[in-house]
Formats: sequence, structure tokens, C-alpha cells
Amino acid sequence: MTMARFQIRPARLAALSLVLALGACAFAPDSKPPAVAEPAQYGVEPVPATGAAAQGVAQRFEHGARPVPEWWKRYGSDALNALVEEGLANSPDLAAAERNLAGAREQLRGQVNSSLLPSVDAGADASRRRALTMPNLPEPTARYNVFTGQVQARYDLDLFGAARFANLSLAAQVAQQAFQLESARRSLAGNIVTGAIAASALAERVALTEKQVVLARQVARDTQRRYELGAASQNDALDADQDAATLEASLPGLRARWHGTRHALAVLLGRNPDQAPPDLPFAMLAVPQQVPVVVPSELLASRPDILLADAVVQASAADVGTATAQLFPSLSLSASMGQAGFNWPAALSGAGSIWAIGASLTQPIFHGGALLAERNAAKERYEASLLQYKQTVLTAFRDVADTLSRLDAGGQALASAEASRRAAERSYRNTASRVRLGALPPYTEYASEQHYVAARLREVDYADARLTETAALFQAMGSPVRAPQDAAPQ
Repeated sequence: MTMARFQIRPARLAALSLVLALGACAFAPDSKPPAVAEPAQYGVEPVPATGAAAQGVAQRFEHGARPVPEWWKRYGSDALNALVEEGLANSPDLAAAERNLAGAREQLRGQVNSSLLPSVDAGADASRRRALTMPNLPEPTARYNVFTGQVQARYDLDLFGAARFANLSLAAQVAQQAFQLESARRSLAGNIVTGAIAASALAERVALTEKQVVLARQVARDTQRRYELGAASQNDALDADQDAATLEASLPGLRARWHGTRHALAVLLGRNPDQAPPDLPFAMLAVPQQVPVVVPSELLASRPDILLADAVVQASAADVGTATAQLFPSLSLSASMGQAGFNWPAALSGAGSIWAIGASLTQPIFHGGALLAERNAAKERYEASLLQYKQTVLTAFRDVADTLSRLDAGGQALASAEASRRAAERSYRNTASRVRLGALPPYTEYASEQHYVAARLREVDYADARLTETAALFQAMGSPVRAPQDAAPQ
């Protein structure tokens, strides 16, 4: 469409306007999100029905299950549930997002009402005026008072849907804020869960590393004695001392990570960093036995980021309708009534009654191409929103696929780490028994216990990863999100 098409005869312009008025819905493109090909399975390999058995749990992947709203309760920890509930109730960021959403809803309500109902205003005016008269008159000027009071009403007819499309666009923007709030709420819950798991795992790592340092120092002392007695070389003594010093050097940074994680968790709960909650006992954290794997079509309706991209498409489509409607005539009706006069008694008398009624029709003819440029820009933004929606869906599919893959692999790794720890534990106990019987020198017990503690550390790492990846999978599956009720009139 070019501006030259508006330079046509009035009869043809009126006919074109009538046709478009009857089909105003054609002003905007389809607000439904584009269809995206759904994968037969999320990843390159199908997800097994059951994961590897580790620490007494073989996770079951529930294919076709529904998303879990309060998924953190599946960890079976009342203390963890209390932390999540505290964070959701006390987070300043979440409260600010709720306030912003409430303000956006009020703005939408005001815009819808103003577009559907006429505006009525009352006004009063009192002024002292001076008017010029004819030059040859004795009195060259006239001074008088004017008193006016009236009620004015105005109503803009939405002939081509400009107001309706604007309302739809704003409603979709409010929906975007609602989905952002839902996403923030779920992210906060996920961060609290993973933060509590990380703090608990780090506390366990600190304790095990401290045990390693004690054992390394004991081995270094024994090796030094053996060197002094000629049973070990100087290099053996130096190597043992170096190993102990290396372990000691890792402790401050590990403690700092632990403290930083606890500080971050306290802030997520709405507390000061010095009021961080006590660590959950790591041994008491149980990985959920059942995790949902929703079908791709269900995922499109459960993830807030996809629903947010959907709302962006709706807003962009409505913006195209608004920009298109601006190209066509607008009709306004107005009326006023009141009292006026040159003094108060005259203004309040029957002779002072005034009224007016009128209609205003405006047809854009030439705006230097601005209106067409705005419409073209709106169409480009709409096309961009379709592509962004597709990208969001593809990213969501990849997120689920990666999380499922990591969780399955993490379960297998944890099973191997658990077997390694058990073997190291048996070896350590056998060595300790032989030392007590005098069959082995004492320093062999310390070395064997070092291997056991190192195997236990690896097991903690993989157990932490499985707990965290399970939370990530619950997050990736989304939750049943109810569409916001803030919809503009159709």
C-alpha cells in the first residue's frame, strides 16, 4: 500500500472504508502462535523408563505426565518446603513484580473503560475581559465579565477497531507481565532448592576435605619419621608434605564458596546474609523417585517462557491492527450544556442556558508517509515475534533434552561412584583390621582412609549433581499456568 492510493475519489474511498469496517478483523494478522514441529523424542536418544539405581533410588521417568506445580515437595523434606514457602512469601523482587503487575492491570482497566464509555467533564470559568470598540465612539473600550459553567461529553466511535486493537495489545502486554511473574516465582523456588542443596553439599565437602587434611598431615608425619629411620626416602617425605599443603590450600576457597552460597540463600529468603538458615543434613536429602516427562504439546502450554512469547505475538498482531486502523476515518460525537452570562444573576437565569451538539469526522490524507511507515514497522515486529516464538520453543525443547540427558548420565555416574566408595570403604576397613592385628604398618591405614574419603567426596559430587539436575528437570517441564483473565473486549 502506498500513500497514492489515498488520493482517490471520495466515492471510492467511502466504499473502501465500508468494506474494511465490515471486516475489521482483517486489519490484524492471526494472533495465534505459529505451529512448530514437535519432536518424536526430546533428545537424540530415547529417555529410558527407569534411570540407574544409585543410593537406593532408581528414578522413574513418567512419560506423558502432567507438570508438577509444587515440585519441591517431592524431595520429602519439610525443612526444604519451609525454606521455599518463606522465600515465596518474603522475596522483595517477587513482591515488586506483583505490584508492577497489579499496576499494569489497573492501567488496562482504565484504558478499556475509557475506550468503551464516553468522557464527561464539568467546568466553570469566570473572567474579566476588555474588548475594543469603534474609534469614533466616546468610549474607546468596553470592559465586561463572563461567567460560564457547563458539562461536556465526548465519545469516540471505534469504527475501524483502533481502540479495540489497542486494548488487545495492552491486554497481551499485561499477560506478558503475568507470565514473567510466574517465571520469576518458579525461578525463585528453583534457586532456593538448588541453593539449599548446594549449601548442604558444600558443608559435606568442607567436612570431608578437613578430614583429608588431617589424614594427609598424619601421613606426612609418619613418612617423615620413616625417613628419619631410613625406611623412606626424602622425596617420599617431601611429596607427602606437599600433598598435605595442597589440600590445606584448597580449604579456604571451599569455605568461601560455602559461605557465599549460604549468603545467597539467605537473600533469596528475604533475610540478611548473617541470618542464613542452617544447612540441611546432606544425608537426609532424598532425590525424588518419580519425575515427569511431559509430551511436547503439553510443554507448549506449561512453560512460562513459551506462554510469554505467545503473548508477544498477540500484542504484535494487535499493534498491526491499531496501525492499520489509524489509516481510516475517525468519528467523534460531542455535546455540552450549561449556563453563561455577563453577571451571576444572568448566568443563572433561564436566558443564560447554553448547549451544543456536534460530530467530527477526520480522514487522514497526507502525513508524509508516517502512518504507512508505522504500519510497516508494526508488521515487521509481528514477523519478528513469530520467529522469536519459534526460537523460544526450540530452546525449550533443547533445555528439556539436555536436562534429561544430564540426569540420566548423572544417575549412571552416581551408581559408579557409589560402587567405588563402597569398595574403598571395604578396603579401608580391611586395612584397619590388619593394622590392628599387626600385619601392616600403621601408616597404611591412613593412606587407605585417604582413598576412602576421596571416593566419598566423588560420591557427594555426583549425588549433588543428581539432586540439582532433578530440580532443573522439574523447572524445565514448567507447570500448569492459567492464562491471565485480563482480556480486552473482543
